[in-house]
Amino acid sequence: MKSSVETPWSVGEVAARFDLPTNVLRHWETVGLLRPSRDDAGRRRYGEDEVVRIAVIQRSKAAGMSLEQIGVLLDDGSAGRHHVLQEHLDDLDRRMEEMRRSREMTEHAMRCRSHDIATCPRFREGVADVLAGFRGERG
Repeated sequence: MKSSVETPWSVGEVAARFDLPTNVLRHWETVGLLRPSRDDAGRRRYGEDEVVRIAVIQRSKAAGMSLEQIGVLLDDGSAGRHHVLQEHLDDLDRRMEEMRRSREMTEHAMRCRSHDIATCPRFREGVADVLAGFRGERG
């Protein structure tokens, strides 16, 4: 019969399972994102809650959040949580729109017969907003 008691993992085991260098986990601990327990010899021991936090950190970093933002996300007492999360949502929306536009341009480039895609008037429409910002700065 399996024990219901959680068996903590070492820093090396956790790092290997997440394909991370151990120094990354130590850094995340230094900046307050992780708080692994210590065994009698002072070695880090990661339980289920810490493993979940690592998964949250990885997903959040992949989505473009900074460690500072992730710290706010993981801090249940943070007064600024909703503000930080709304800023992140706004950033995600902007990046998703940029990706949508990039996809449209790439799809057009796949079909376009122009040898130099930058000379295609329809392709140029895909960067008109970027060019408008550039031309507006010149005055």
